[in-house]
Amino acid sequence: MPAPSRLDAIRKIMELTPADPFPRYGFAMELKNLGRLDESHQAFADLEAKSPDYVPQYLMHHNVLVALARKPEARAVCERGIAAAGRKGDGHAQGELQQALDALDGGEDAG
Repeated sequence: MPAPSRLDAIRKIMELTPADPFPRYGFAMELKNLGRLDESHQAFADLEAKSPDYVPQYLMHHNVLVALARKPEARAVCERGIAAAGRKGDGHAQGELQQALDALDGGEDAG
């Protein structure tokens, strides 16, 4: 019997801890790392719907959308992330997201 994949292992953790955003973030990141960008985008969108104040998701979701050449959506994710970071008092994340937004507006690839 083959060993379970990392995705399967993360899915199991997500089932056991449905209120915890970290496994969902890990799942979206694993999809991103596998190059499954459309699925990663959907996983990040699901994470944001369930845990909008989980700040780390926004920059990574932005990066996925940039890679998919979906700049308007990437911009919107950054803007929501800046607001979420502000609510959490996370100036570092706010600055990183602002840099990504500025790079997007400047036509550069961010991240």
